[in-house]
Amino acid sequence: MTDLQQETGQPSEHTAPVEAWDSIAALYDEHVAPGESELATAGLRLAGLQAGDTFLDVAAGTGGLSLPAARIGAKVLATDWSPKMIEHFNARASAEALDAEARVMDCHALDIPDNSYDVTGSQFGVMLVPDQAQALREMVRVTKPGGRVLLIAYGDPSEFEALHVFISAVQAVVPEFEGPAEDEPMLEFQVADPDVLRQRLIDAGLRDVTIDTTNQERVAVRTGQQLWDWTLGGNPIPSMLVADLTDRQREDIIQVLDGMIRERSGGNGAAVLTAPLNIGVGTK
Repeated sequence: MTDLQQETGQPSEHTAPVEAWDSIAALYDEHVAPGESELATAGLRLAGLQAGDTFLDVAAGTGGLSLPAARIGAKVLATDWSPKMIEHFNARASAEALDAEARVMDCHALDIPDNSYDVTGSQFGVMLVPDQAQALREMVRVTKPGGRVLLIAYGDPSEFEALHVFISAVQAVVPEFEGPAEDEPMLEFQVADPDVLRQRLIDAGLRDVTIDTTNQERVAVRTGQQLWDWTLGGNPIPSMLVADLTDRQREDIIQVLDGMIRERSGGNGAAVLTAPLNIGVGTK
């Protein structure tokens, strides 16, 4: 067990090394990050980000939150502990000639001076880290007095449609597949309860904390392969859950997903799968 796991009490099977994040960076960049722009813009609006503000994205991935911030006109620094994620971010920022840079950095110990940024945010990043309380304290530390901290995370897992469709398809092929343990929630749902998120932001040192639950993630997929790639590209946990499947089982699951998507879409166009969101904002 690592020191971090000893401190947090999180089981090792719920954590993944940097190499696991590097391995999914291309999938994340192609299948996940582009669909996050609309909800990122909603979160940035709630945080009051304006053109000319300095913005720090923590556990940024390939830029699902920070690229929309740069498009608003903010001066952006994106950080992630995965070098491959940072490579994809730099390629996208360069292609759009955005005022944005990126650095490899661990969100538990940001290499950034105190009181540096007008707005500090994380979308589907800090929600996944094993010591979320420490990461949130770091986000607050580097935010200017009077600045805002933004955290976008998943809400109630029972309403996460893509996850349930995916698990149902796996169980149709592998009936003994149990999926994630119900008594040991996956890290991505550690602040699914809005009250838990509110308290964690307050404990990190924020005031005037608000939690918005009116927004949803909307994932549009046309094929089973698209949903498979989106699920495995989002974070390493799903890959860990299906690591023991054979190639034939994976092919069969994708075929089952094809049928489920056709049924949901009425055989015409994309199926839209939704998930509830908690968008927390507080002032330092």
